[in-house]
Amino acid sequence: MSVSEQAVGWPAVRPEVVAEVVAGLSARLQKRLDAAAAKLAERPVLRTGDEWRVEVDEEAALVLHAAGAVVADQADVRCGCLLAPSCVHRAAAVMLCPLAEEPVEEPAGESAAPAPAGPERAGAEPVDPEPTGTESADPEPTGTEPAGTALTGTESAAARHLHRAGCAILAAGVSGAGAVAQAELLRAAHRARLAGLHRPAAAAVTVVTRVRAARSGAPEYRLADLVAGLRELLALTTALTCGVGPVAGLRGTARQVYEEEGGLRLHGLFAEPVLTATHAGALSWAVDAAGRLSTIAEVVPHGDAAAAAAQAVGAGNRAVRLGEAQLSHREFSRAGLLVQGATRSAAGRLGAGAAVRAVRASGAAWTAEPVAALWAEPAAVQVARALEAEEEPHDTRRAGSDLLFLDVTLLGAVPDGPGGAPQLLARCTDGAEDGHGADAGPGADGPGLLLALRPGHEHPGLAFRANLALLATAPGLRLRVIGRLERAERPALRLLAIGTPPAPPRAPGDHDPQGAPALALPVDRADRVNLGLERLQTADLAGADRTAAAPTGPAPTGAAPRDLPAAAPYGPPVHVLGRRVDQTVTTGRHATAPSAATAAADRELLRAAGLGTAAELLDVLRSAAADQRRDVFGRVVADDHEAFAGAWLAAACYTEAVATALCAAGWSGEADRVPAAEGRPEGRPEEMPAGS
Repeated sequence: MSVSEQAVGWPAVRPEVVAEVVAGLSARLQKRLDAAAAKLAERPVLRTGDEWRVEVDEEAALVLHAAGAVVADQADVRCGCLLAPSCVHRAAAVMLCPLAEEPVEEPAGESAAPAPAGPERAGAEPVDPEPTGTESADPEPTGTEPAGTALTGTESAAARHLHRAGCAILAAGVSGAGAVAQAELLRAAHRARLAGLHRPAAAAVTVVTRVRAARSGAPEYRLADLVAGLRELLALTTALTCGVGPVAGLRGTARQVYEEEGGLRLHGLFAEPVLTATHAGALSWAVDAAGRLSTIAEVVPHGDAAAAAAQAVGAGNRAVRLGEAQLSHREFSRAGLLVQGATRSAAGRLGAGAAVRAVRASGAAWTAEPVAALWAEPAAVQVARALEAEEEPHDTRRAGSDLLFLDVTLLGAVPDGPGGAPQLLARCTDGAEDGHGADAGPGADGPGLLLALRPGHEHPGLAFRANLALLATAPGLRLRVIGRLERAERPALRLLAIGTPPAPPRAPGDHDPQGAPALALPVDRADRVNLGLERLQTADLAGADRTAAAPTGPAPTGAAPRDLPAAAPYGPPVHVLGRRVDQTVTTGRHATAPSAATAAADRELLRAAGLGTAAELLDVLRSAAADQRRDVFGRVVADDHEAFAGAWLAAACYTEAVATALCAAGWSGEADRVPAAEGRPEGRPEEMPAGS
């Protein structure tokens, strides 16, 4: 390896390039594609400038030209074997490359940071490319001016193609969704994007990305994310093909529209790392005088997944790209900006056009207005807002709608059940009547809601996990926190930033508790810490128990939780239906065909718990999975899987609604109440997704 070469991972690739290259293979080579990709993955990848090189064998080499770390055309994938360009090596290479997001046309003169695709990043808010000029002069179409309220023939055909491809992925499951099935879904997504169906096309690319992560055993893979992606894709295509719902909202937009905001006085709130399979960077949050949240992003492609976390952390020290402001994202999280000629999207993204002027200003403490107003809203109201926002498209979702602003008291780290992973527990002081819930001991049953605090991102290269481990050594520490709602039956929060809370009200004659832990941050930290970009030190926690340590592994069965409050019992057995929904995604259509005894036991358990609709949906799902015609030789006749996909979608939407209700009940202190999902009209299961 020469000095100019370095061993790296694969570059990103445009989805349509994958579809085109795989479509160029013969049927015989398509059958060999998965094995060829697995073999090629074992080869080292070397990078020289914008070229990635892989030695296929002693005589042939594979070269990928990726300007900006993205392969944008199939001609950029070159192989030296005799069968090129119709060889299996080119197709195997693009199958190994992570998928890049849709390109955004930018006016000449200034570049914008591409947006990372999918929710696998450190924050769940999407980061969209920003405008580089005034919106009135932007000649590019925005995709918000549909030709009519009904789908055109081209759109209908593209939606049906996308729906059939999505049904095929579901029926095959992760284990059977190989390279050819993935490429067909990408081809359908590209066709949908060209037809103007941007939202379902993006959902299809997200599904393929998560299927790849599942098949490769990527550490960031979560089955719940793949289930959610498939549910969104099939719900969109079902609504489009059935003519249900607002067509403009189902189409989506090619890019966000930025509106003139005039002058803005922004107060920095916090910053978080952004980390996806293809991009890395930082995202800063700010609040204006009216209390509206806005974001500024610094996100660029990365060519090496191993160095992506370091790139995301380093982006926090890069200058904020807004006017002439000379401050980094970390500095902006504690300072402010005066902006003239500001532009902002519906999702709160601030534009960085040439007409925007910005200068540095003083920031505001989390305990001072207008920032303090974010913590004045009751926790249950914030959770309801976050759950409602999950149903909205990313490009219209209000910035910060999934964030929670709470005052908590740390209780300590305990295992999540026998043999479970350790988690940090805290008590939310929201709604405490006497105001002294923060002073209760670590094991006290004082006022406030018990919740679990989890890392904002699980990547070990980010500071989240190390910071939570240090916080676990300070039970009794009062904090003002910002986190992202983790939808679960028991209250849970993905922690993003912490700060010093306001002093609690005390009755006359009360004294400060002696030896209580407290934050003792340096002056330049401004009483707040960005947990993903900065590391806490032991000196930052005054009064913490230096001998205590957070558990680092599963606890033995029967281990006592150190006198911490016991977790509430689990709710209704909706997991019986949810398990079948998840198993279908993992292993395919045949996973929902258990024995008659198992089916009867599941049915009785659901009906005994009052979940009659869940029992009916489970029966319909199993019936649809087994309803396959066979030829005279007993072989299964291939079908379009649409009836089965409709039954699965009904079950998935039901479990989603129940999970949302259970999460809301958990945060409102009504976790023992069976959610009111059974009160919905019981129409045919196949009709439920259209109304969900």
